[in-house]
Amino acid sequence: MKHPTFEPSCGVCQSLGGPEPSAALYEDELWHVRHAEPAGVPGWMLLITQRHVGGPAHFDDREAAAFGLALRHFERVLERITGALRIYTAAMGESHPHFHAHLVPRYAEMPRDARAWSVFDLQRAVGAGELAIDRDAVARVAQAFAEALRAAPPPSAVR
Repeated sequence: MKHPTFEPSCGVCQSLGGPEPSAALYEDELWHVRHAEPAGVPGWMLLITQRHVGGPAHFDDREAAAFGLALRHFERVLERITGALRIYTAAMGESHPHFHAHLVPRYAEMPRDARAWSVFDLQRAVGAGELAIDRDAVARVAQAFAEALRAAPPPSAVR
């Protein structure tokens, strides 16, 4: 979906509406959710605004009103699908001037016993080929998450 605020120089905008957009597991007029690549654990999702915007401080009223409800819904569904103990949510906004939040399942058993910010070391290790990730598990979680969101989209989702 190419948003009216699409900026060709933005890597995130390119991934959403460029010539080869990334596969959305959920998408509406405000949000795009997909599995992160690379991911440090199966179920590592990215929540991205459709609109080119730097972050919550710059959300328009619709985005601001919908954000908490949508985030809560995505996390609850992800917890249920993965069996994770919790979902870490992090957004730094440094790599692109476009809002995206990492939703990271924290399982009872984590590779390298990663907790809190060290989960990002897992993502770097997978990206560098130093740590393997179960691609079948990634696909299973992604499919289950997409199916759950099709059946029950976020309550404030624009339809």
